[in-house]
Amino acid sequence: MPVTTGKRADAQRNVAAILDAAAACLVRDPDASVSDIAAAAGVGRVTLYGHFASRTELVDAVFVRAVTRAHEALDAVDLTGDARQALARLVASSWQVIDESRMLLVAAQHTLPPERIRKLHENPMRRVRSLLERGRAAGVFRFDLPADWLVAVFYTVVHGAADEIGAGRLAAEAAADAITATLLAAFTPPGDPVPQVTATG
Repeated sequence: MPVTTGKRADAQRNVAAILDAAAACLVRDPDASVSDIAAAAGVGRVTLYGHFASRTELVDAVFVRAVTRAHEALDAVDLTGDARQALARLVASSWQVIDESRMLLVAAQHTLPPERIRKLHENPMRRVRSLLERGRAAGVFRFDLPADWLVAVFYTVVHGAADEIGAGRLAAEAAADAITATLLAAFTPPGDPVPQVTATG
């Protein structure tokens, strides 16, 4: 039993090291090779393949971990009260999470099928959909467009901001307010004035 337990602990440490190294490598280069990742993790290719049968499986595991951590972090965001203020708070937290993991998303897009990436976003998208539905019920978000489309707009704008920051065309400190202003303009019912709500208070 002690030998088995020891081997299991070693395996867990190897997996953790591989995932950490893979995340770091993929952030630097979304097309990083298995050899690069194994070297960064301090393990051989044989050891890496003993835990992940293919590069695709490894990228999937890294992306699953990143999405799970992001979802857990966003669970702490207060989404009660006025839906527009809640949207601003969600943006203030979520854009940074997405910005930090944008290169992992690029790696996933290079490797995984689109339906897999969309499936992994289901939990975060449920959070946004719930907020949008609450705002629609209160009359502060538009209901003339499908909810699915509004959710897609949210993620498109946030990911777009992350890309603009990476390209140096948008200052990181201005991103949250820019995203919030853009989304409120898109979500406000036609004919209603767009509220001036900032993500930074």
